[in-house]
Amino acid sequence: MIRYSEFDGKVVVVSGAASGIGQAQAEAFLAQGATVIGLDQQSMEEKKAFIPYKVDLSDKSQIEKIAKKILKRYPHVDILVNTAGILDGYSPTLSTSEELWMKVFQINVTSIYRLTNLFLPQMLKRQAGVVVNMASIAGLIAGGGGAAYTMAKHAVVGYTKQLALDYAKEGIRVNALAPGAIKTPMNAADFAGEGTMAKWVAEETPLNRWAEPQEVANATLFLASEGASYLQGVVLPVDGGWILK
Repeated sequence: MIRYSEFDGKVVVVSGAASGIGQAQAEAFLAQGATVIGLDQQSMEEKKAFIPYKVDLSDKSQIEKIAKKILKRYPHVDILVNTAGILDGYSPTLSTSEELWMKVFQINVTSIYRLTNLFLPQMLKRQAGVVVNMASIAGLIAGGGGAAYTMAKHAVVGYTKQLALDYAKEGIRVNALAPGAIKTPMNAADFAGEGTMAKWVAEETPLNRWAEPQEVANATLFLASEGASYLQGVVLPVDGGWILK
């Protein structure tokens, strides 16, 4: 892993930090010397420089309460990493209930909007801040999810680009990641049984394998670093070449 000394002492908020990509991102920033605040609906263990908060990211009042606590404890947040998300079972629209549609949108899109609006004002006061949103190859092409998931990830891509445009001149850098096949608990169903789906996905990926969450975390560190200082509104695929096809 590349060492980014610039993250020493920085305050980073990561949603979805209890498992998968979010956990890998949190651990990556911790290894770089940052203080990481983890948000997730699952319980997490507090340890040196890692402050966890259990929160339902679909609940506006809970998010606002936690953000208030964070900003009371820390004068500012330097980096916001919006990673929390859920799948939809690859359901086409006629198999997607309105309840599932709204739940996917609430977690995958609205939580990003809410967290950004809560932490952005203090970033603007300092004229400095980084936001990294979690999109997906499903935000760039069809077939990476069902109707609700694909809709939500396309929304994340659009929101990222507009946010980047609106605040570029005020010192805020905004970019997104678009992962493909990543080995996470969220994709455990693909490996069930004989792992037929997982094998098919690997075969369909030009690099012929699934990625580890740490590989997405490494890309996150880059986007959050000064090495990416001239990247704005970029949606970076971390997909082993999937969308080349």
